[in-house]
Amino acid sequence: MRNIATLTMNPTIDVSFDVDNVHPTHKIRGRNERHDPGGGGINVARMFVRLGGNARCFYLAGGATGEALDGLLDLHQLVRARVPIRGETRVSTSIFESLTGEQYRFVTNGPVIQPNEWQHCLALLAQTDCEYLVASGSLPEGVPQDFYARIISAVAGRGIRVVLDSSGAALEQGLAGGCVYLVKPSIGELSTLVGRELIDERAIAEAAQGIVQSGQAEHVAVTLGSDGALLANAAGNLRLPAIPVKAASAVGAGDSFLAATLYALATDRDLPDAFRFGLAAGAAAALTQGTDLARPEDIHRLFAEAAQLAPR
Repeated sequence: MRNIATLTMNPTIDVSFDVDNVHPTHKIRGRNERHDPGGGGINVARMFVRLGGNARCFYLAGGATGEALDGLLDLHQLVRARVPIRGETRVSTSIFESLTGEQYRFVTNGPVIQPNEWQHCLALLAQTDCEYLVASGSLPEGVPQDFYARIISAVAGRGIRVVLDSSGAALEQGLAGGCVYLVKPSIGELSTLVGRELIDERAIAEAAQGIVQSGQAEHVAVTLGSDGALLANAAGNLRLPAIPVKAASAVGAGDSFLAATLYALATDRDLPDAFRFGLAAGAAAALTQGTDLARPEDIHRLFAEAAQLAPR
């Protein structure tokens, strides 16, 4: 089993609960309250460990909410490496409305990071030892948009495979220097990256192959929501439809997809098989309400179904 490290520059405490009906002014009583450690890299580590792997979390945290985040990570038995910051760690809220079946998600920008804080984080990552380094999530205010590119440069030549999952300028500049092993954009993030709407599968495949052929990333896994996913690399494209499930939540599907793909690779499965395992995890995450992630038993059950899916 190979080990991974994850980086979360803008983590969050994810709060979720159910209500009967969302309406203004009046106090709304909630139930089924959950508190989970969140943010892209932390979610990937949670899922990776849930499947039986080993992961170390690097993350920025500060204030009373930062202390609470530490406690939640300990409850999930994650190995953590906290970079202390002056600002308060953010709190995000997900509300499920029983009357309509709709989900409402409230996410704040998070703290402003000081130069010495992100520089400390960069120095720590430059010294870490792992097989895969997952840089996932948004960059908070104060962190330069080329921060992920700086990390990739810092670990280049040491045999560490960098996995990138971000959006906007952070994604664009992270890819600019190349040397990315795997990048996982959603269809929306890929469209923004290439600067045009990708209206059909051919356009999606060409955009993904453009990243591969330019040398920015070795593998590109594009998640397409209810339409499945596409894997592009030098060997060609693998396009799989979604595994049909009755979705209860959209939270954590992409992170579960990425974590399960890496877990399969870390246990020496080939990339197409790992891609199917990730697809099963993304579908399994949709079965869980609130801020919970995929359950291993659901992943393995849906993976058996994914093995029967014919490429498109």
